[in-house]
Amino acid sequence: MGENQNLLAEQRRTLILDEVRRRGGVRVNELTRKLGVSDMTVRRDLDALARQGVLEKVHGGAVPVVEASTHEPGFEAKSGMELSAKEDIARAAAELVPPGAAIALSGGTTTYALAHQLLDVPDLTVVTNSVRVADVFHAAQRTSGPRQGSATVVLTGGVRTPSDSLVGPVADQAIAALHFDLLFLGVHGISVEAGLSTPNLAEAETNRRLVQSARRVVVVADHTKWGTVGLSSFAALDQVDTLVTDAGLPAEARAEVSEHLRRLIVAGEPEEPEPEEPADD
Repeated sequence: MGENQNLLAEQRRTLILDEVRRRGGVRVNELTRKLGVSDMTVRRDLDALARQGVLEKVHGGAVPVVEASTHEPGFEAKSGMELSAKEDIARAAAELVPPGAAIALSGGTTTYALAHQLLDVPDLTVVTNSVRVADVFHAAQRTSGPRQGSATVVLTGGVRTPSDSLVGPVADQAIAALHFDLLFLGVHGISVEAGLSTPNLAEAETNRRLVQSARRVVVVADHTKWGTVGLSSFAALDQVDTLVTDAGLPAEARAEVSEHLRRLIVAGEPEEPEPEEPADD
């Protein structure tokens, strides 16, 4: 069997992970037929996904990892997941940011990708509780030197989480005194029943403060976050204005999102037109 050269390794692994989660497990020989690649290629992909902690290898195949609602992967572990989707989401979300806006970026690998896309937007004020996000802007200023229109970055204090976010009373107090035009929020999980959730109780409280301080809330989350529920919910779906996600979000999930949110943006796809208001008689 010839190798399928049309799929990159990352694309194959995304398809494999989706199949494992959808079916509750897959066999190597099934994946070789479906993807048109060799057993060796599939086994290497499974090894890579197992190292990321997103599936468990078993004899002849793989099964999903059943995680506790309190499990929180570190930043490095999460940064290797859904890379293409996060980049697509970041580019789409950046288009929502006008020059001169006051925005907040929560912690997370998708907001980290978004920060890179915002470096050329002039005169931003950026408030973040993410050490990684703040470093993106600071590194750009160190490299290019001070320039007109560079972002003003405010990093909250707080206690550092495994995802390199700053949380707790210090962060909460700083955020409560501020007001943002836009909040871009990364999430651990999103569902109709639980809304937005995280495994970290302190992070949940800090995220609540971020939501309360924002005029508009934009969630940036790839499709794997849909249906995931962490220990603590911090916002209902009706508190979210916009979800920016990727094309992997299934049709039934899109329908549910559209029932609860004002706007759904699927990166790389045209937006559905909003229904026209009926004309007055």
